[in-house]
Amino acid sequence: MPPLARKSAATGAARFVPKTTSIDRLRRAAAVCEGCDLYQDATQTVFGEGKSRSRLMFVGEQPGDAEDLAGHPFVGPAGRMLREAMDQAEIDEDDVYVTNAVKHFRFVWRGKRRIHAKPRRIEIQACKPWLESEIDAVKPDVVVALGATAAQSIFGPAFRLTPNRGKLLASDLAARVVATVHPASILRSPDAAARKAELACFVSDLRFAAQTARKTRKR
Repeated sequence: MPPLARKSAATGAARFVPKTTSIDRLRRAAAVCEGCDLYQDATQTVFGEGKSRSRLMFVGEQPGDAEDLAGHPFVGPAGRMLREAMDQAEIDEDDVYVTNAVKHFRFVWRGKRRIHAKPRRIEIQACKPWLESEIDAVKPDVVVALGATAAQSIFGPAFRLTPNRGKLLASDLAARVVATVHPASILRSPDAAARKAELACFVSDLRFAAQTARKTRKR
């Protein structure tokens, strides 16, 4: 008997997104999202976390293996690196909302291990309504895009991270955006000296974003 054909998801999450600014309601709705095919292999949806009206919103690429299993964003090695940088930048974790551009883990099997695979443009676009809803609900003073995928989900596929890193930018999704590297890239540094230098640059970007948020809130 031939194997059953995989169900093809309808493109786009918009039909799953409720008209609400409640993070809890959005999270419950996202748990059953089938806006792209990634839900078929991922363990679960990994939605954003943090309080509403946070000053900063950090947007990563997608959940990793640890996040997919735990159901929470940034709980793996990259998350620990992010929190180390936040601590050095004197950013209070209670004033940050963390999420990803794509809410399901995309991976390939390598033996018995699930290895991260970069989300495709169609998946980034399909998941964009969730990111839009989170920004609308949280209304952060500054959105921090962590890595090229996150930045392109906000600015479009033509955006290039390197020439725009650490600058205050604006997009249709958010009035103030700072783009920087993903903390996972620091973990891939070739040696301790390079890792220290990359971390210092990352901390500088986060500190700039936090200072911008504080100035904005005082207005």
